[in-house]
Amino acid sequence: MKVLAAMSGGVDSSVAAARMVDAGHEVVGVHLALSAAPAALRTGSRGCCSKEDASDARRVADVLGIPFYVWDFAERFEAEVIGDFVSSYARGETPNPCVRCNQRIKFSALSAKALALGFDTVATGHYARLSGGRLRRAVDRDKDQSYVLAVLTAGQLRHAVFPIGDTPKPQIRAEAARRGLAVAEKPDSHDICFIPSGDTRTFLGERIGVRPGSVVDADGAVLATHDGVHGFTVGQRKGLGIAGPGPGGAPRYVTAIDAETATVRVGGVTDLDVDELVGRSPVFTGGGAPSGAIECAVQVRAHGETASAVAELVGDELVVRLRAPLRGVARGQTLVLYRPDPGGDEVIGSATIAGAGR
Repeated sequence: MKVLAAMSGGVDSSVAAARMVDAGHEVVGVHLALSAAPAALRTGSRGCCSKEDASDARRVADVLGIPFYVWDFAERFEAEVIGDFVSSYARGETPNPCVRCNQRIKFSALSAKALALGFDTVATGHYARLSGGRLRRAVDRDKDQSYVLAVLTAGQLRHAVFPIGDTPKPQIRAEAARRGLAVAEKPDSHDICFIPSGDTRTFLGERIGVRPGSVVDADGAVLATHDGVHGFTVGQRKGLGIAGPGPGGAPRYVTAIDAETATVRVGGVTDLDVDELVGRSPVFTGGGAPSGAIECAVQVRAHGETASAVAELVGDELVVRLRAPLRGVARGQTLVLYRPDPGGDEVIGSATIAGAGR
């Protein structure tokens, strides 16, 4: 099999590529240049796609004895991931850029180019498993990335392989060391890769600008003003600009965001509870949509807990009714459905949260 190995320069994708070589496949490594002006070096575990990362990937490819290329996807990444991230926040939403990157770059643009060049599949270092065409959680639940892959279609998954999903992370590092790969102890990337400073509010403010509005309580009383709804997300407690706590000294949380009126509403912790989710643009990783209501477990954050629910496709929307309330759910987040069997590791599908309520 002819395999294109996506190599970020980290330990996971490096071992994934090595395992495909060991399996006897014809492997070619490719590093995605996602920044038009990449930094020379990473900042610890923040950021990615630096010149250092590209060099690390190349050195691994040399050790493995495979061809290696750098493909420039910076323009598409800017438009389809960073642009989507900024516009989503401007609408008062809370997006997950890793979801969009997987959906639109790694398993759309990259996969399409790979197939056009005659490759059979794309191998990545994601912690997830495929079994019988079904997307499943990784063995290492702490590193599981099935959530950010749940936007992939059955067709995209047919041309994907996740070689390390059956192995815990410490064993991956140990394997990289045994193979003599210099990235064995390289820190994992975290936070948002294109905001290496970690200051999301400043990053958004530079691109969206000042859009003043009000912070109000449940009765509509103005408690503070702000420079833009992009500085807030549902469930946020700190940085609200409010002089004091709520009634009885209770903390206040962001409970709703209206981008059209630039209004941020705050309330008590119980005001964050929701019983129903509505998702747009549903994707079912196994192929066809389920018929009628189905029992499931729903997850709304990349490393969050699951909640028991009943989901049903109503028109072109996915309606999820929770058996117990979830707290602090924001529009723009991704909801992922898992089968409620004892393992609870098979992905049913996903959607982008368009609404949540009681």
